[in-house]
This record gives sequence, C-alpha cells and structure tokens, in this order.
Amino acid sequence: MRIIYAGGMRLLRSTDLALRVLMRLAVAGGSNPTTREVAAAMDVPYTHAAKVVAELQHMGLLEARRGRGGGLTLTDAGRTASVGAVVRAFEGDGDVVDCEGATPCPLHTGCRLRGALRRAQEAFFASLDPLTVEDVVAAPTGPLLLGLSPRPS
Repeated sequence: MRIIYAGGMRLLRSTDLALRVLMRLAVAGGSNPTTREVAAAMDVPYTHAAKVVAELQHMGLLEARRGRGGGLTLTDAGRTASVGAVVRAFEGDGDVVDCEGATPCPLHTGCRLRGALRRAQEAFFASLDPLTVEDVVAAPTGPLLLGLSPRPS
C-alpha cells in the first residue's frame, strides 16, 4: 500500500484505502463486488480491505451483504459523504506532532508551533470538506478508474 502526501500532510494507509474503496464502489454501476474482489482490483491485502470495509460499513457509507447476490454497495450517504469527513474519521483528531509523548518536548508549555500546525491540519481537512465522493469520481476520474481496475466478475 502507499501513503498519500498532500501538501505536506501524510495520510494513513487506511485513509487512502477507504477513499479508494468508496471511489471504486461509486463507479461500480450495478455490480456488487465483494471485499475480496475490491482488494484484488486495488492490489491490497484482503485483511486491510476487510478492516476498512468494516469501518465504512459502521459509518453507514456502504452496505456489505453475504451470500448469493451479496457484495458491497455504496449507500446514499456514501455517495454524498464529504471527503473531509471521511479523512477526519480515519485520521482521528490527534495533533500533527506529539508534544507530550514518552519524551515530552521541553517547549510544550509555551510553544506556538503546535497551534500553527493544528491550524494547518484543520485547513487541510476544511479544503476537503466541500468535496463529496460523487465529486471525486466525476469525469474524467470515474471512467479512468474503471479502466485501471478491472470490473469484478
């Protein structure tokens, strides 16, 4: 798996995968790919995909059904989900730097950098808030995404 770097911000692999799963399902058309098929199409381990799918299901962004006629389906909430909200959910709301970890920073009580980094992080998230999953798979991305990842059979 890869890590996305966006404007100096580093996203977790699970965040990257969650966004790609949502995008893949948004262009799936009438097919309901399984978690295993989505993982194979994105060349990621099944176990990682399964964890992300479970979290997206818990968030109400997709439905996962077992058995014949089962598979993954994007919900209406998933189609209109804010990319910023999805990123926040997977990234958490922790600070960019850990000033009070195992070895606390000696400047943590009077440091202005921590606040500046927090504001930059929030600006990053805020820039993603207006984008929905549907927005990010609009042409030319959606058709390109379909061409890159084979449709599950």
